[in-house]
Amino acid sequence: MNALLWALAGYLSGSWLAAIVVCRLAGVADPRWCGSQNPGVSNVLRSHGPRLAAATLALDAAKAMPVLMLAKSQALPVWLQGAVGLSILLGHSYPVWYGFRGGKAVACAFGALLVLVPWVALLCATLWALIAWRLRTAAAASLASALAAPLLTLWLSPAYLGVVGAFTLLVVARHALNIRRLRDGQEPRLHR
Repeated sequence: MNALLWALAGYLSGSWLAAIVVCRLAGVADPRWCGSQNPGVSNVLRSHGPRLAAATLALDAAKAMPVLMLAKSQALPVWLQGAVGLSILLGHSYPVWYGFRGGKAVACAFGALLVLVPWVALLCATLWALIAWRLRTAAAASLASALAAPLLTLWLSPAYLGVVGAFTLLVVARHALNIRRLRDGQEPRLHR
């Protein structure tokens, strides 16, 4: 029962979507109804610019941290920390407050990784930035950094390999449409 309460706390904290709140406070269009219609950092960047995208990134990453920091401070087993982290990502992807229509969990996963495996998070963020800068495509950067995360975890923090592997599977699954568009050369590019 204790595990279910932790997972529920994670899910509910993940279900708050920063993109919607940030855009509402800025008085701009809801990201669910413009651009790619995804309430995430990349769509906010393409639709409303870097200032609102940076705020969305910071808040989506930060929302993953309190419950995970508490779980880690309570010395919960790694599998339960992972379950809490995965429930946060599921909350972000399928939020109860927004009709189960959420984001792709990349920024949220970054926040979770910062708590659980900080060096992996920082290396993945660096890889994301380099690929996004070079290819001008957020989806390619997100997929590459998500796929690199388990390898980096195996090297730097092997106890968390299963946890990070689960995060990767969710992020890749949430990018199924992007994978098809990348293959067909139709994925929207980030602005220069």
